[in-house]
Amino acid sequence: MTSITLTTAPDPRHDEILTPDALAFLARLHDQFAHRRQERLEARMSARTAIENGRDLRFLPETRAIRENTEWRVAGPGPGLEDRRVEITGPTDRKMTVNALNSGAKAWLADLEDATSPTWANIVGGQLNLRDAIRGEIDFATPEGREYRVTAPETPTIIMRPRGWHLVEKHLCYTDRAGHRRPASASLTDFGLYSFHNAHALIAEGRGPYFYLPKLENHLEARLWDDVFTWSESALGLAHGTIRATILIETISAAFEMDEILYELRDHAAGLNAGRWDYIFSLIKNHRDRGRSFVLPDRDRITMTVPFMRAYTELLVQTCHKRGAHAIGGMSAFIPNRRDPEATERALAKVAEDKRREAGDGFDGTWVAHPDLIDTARAEFDAVLGDRPNQVDRQRPEVSVSARDLLDLSTIEKTVTDAGVRANVSVALRYLESWLRGVGAAAIDGLMEDAATAEISRSQLWQWIHQGVVTEEGTRITRAHVEHELHEVLRMLDRSLDDRYDDAENILRQVALEDGFPTFLTIPAYAHYLVETAPAPAMAA
Repeated sequence: MTSITLTTAPDPRHDEILTPDALAFLARLHDQFAHRRQERLEARMSARTAIENGRDLRFLPETRAIRENTEWRVAGPGPGLEDRRVEITGPTDRKMTVNALNSGAKAWLADLEDATSPTWANIVGGQLNLRDAIRGEIDFATPEGREYRVTAPETPTIIMRPRGWHLVEKHLCYTDRAGHRRPASASLTDFGLYSFHNAHALIAEGRGPYFYLPKLENHLEARLWDDVFTWSESALGLAHGTIRATILIETISAAFEMDEILYELRDHAAGLNAGRWDYIFSLIKNHRDRGRSFVLPDRDRITMTVPFMRAYTELLVQTCHKRGAHAIGGMSAFIPNRRDPEATERALAKVAEDKRREAGDGFDGTWVAHPDLIDTARAEFDAVLGDRPNQVDRQRPEVSVSARDLLDLSTIEKTVTDAGVRANVSVALRYLESWLRGVGAAAIDGLMEDAATAEISRSQLWQWIHQGVVTEEGTRITRAHVEHELHEVLRMLDRSLDDRYDDAENILRQVALEDGFPTFLTIPAYAHYLVETAPAPAMAA
């Protein structure tokens, strides 16, 4: 008999989420889709190897008919998703949940993925917080007695982001019909628990079970999600098409299959999102051994206005609007600092510039990472949208993007500096230390860093070392040089007895300084540092 079982000691209130019926639902999801998930992951490895060996990505000839068919459309926005001009993103800890619901944004990306450190307490606690929030039972009090309650007359529509197909949940064990035991799929776990507990409650309040789908690499992975949605709707007694998904285009391969991804999910698709930071990481990861032509400059020089990023975002808007889908912009990493008015003024100016460009390009909404940025972002979209909920009618027929355009790095100034090397070391190290302490979204040097931005930093270090890049100042970037920078960063940090910098250093060395290149830094870091095990039973006297 198949089952999902807990492999660690339960925490308080976990039994409210990990009920026998919920675990049985997860087991049925795994019965249906665990094998197909594994097939898709194996196909990813083959595709990645082909790119590493010199095959350039292209628009698929076998799906040309889907791209050229002008008749089909997606389901579009569900109730509560018609106007998405500003969405706030963030983890699902209790304080953030209350703040997000009070923020005044149109939607909240409730993130169990890149903005969440996947400790077991965070994963199950996030599900509890979402369950409480949907039922109007969420509040929070600090140890100092400060209380947080939802006071907004209208709260954002919740869009939950589960973890990607590549991740597992090692605190749950799936036993299949043959008796084989393996960790549960993190994607199916996050999606399944949220849907099982909340789908009907969300519909009752005039909204629905809505999701952001991360890290998709092709349309066959989208097909798998669509089948998961259809099966779950039947199992939960929901009308077909009730579930809505916004798909993040944040891998370089997915940029070549945007039409196909929407087509596979057409009964459930609400839109696409331009996930800029993971997109840059994906480009580096897949082409890291392809020579100097694929080397990118300092991270802060890779802006949304460089040609390959412009091509990607303009194609995304055109594709979405052609299919009746919303195009949602990405997150500017700049954040305000309430203790530093000048820094806040600079951040607001940068965010306004970014959102002005997105609204002018035809995006229907955008992301912000801090409540203090909502008014700034809204003002730029209000100036373009006015009273309209979106600008899907803006078709962008003038846009023409080729496969060469999506991969054209030839016009980018490839300047790498000593400061850029040290910044990547510092950001990756400090973010990993935060992540190990259970904080997945961290303010570092005036920017909001998450797993995606840390991935850019560590992958650039790896690539610069292996491509023998020389900085503008004449420093050859070697493993020894990066180790020196790592030592210097560690030497300058304020340390405490309970910090995690030693562990963060070990992870950074593994994912940036070794010859092998882990596909995601979170995979080895999670397995080595975040997995808890149940205490051994006491020995009989």
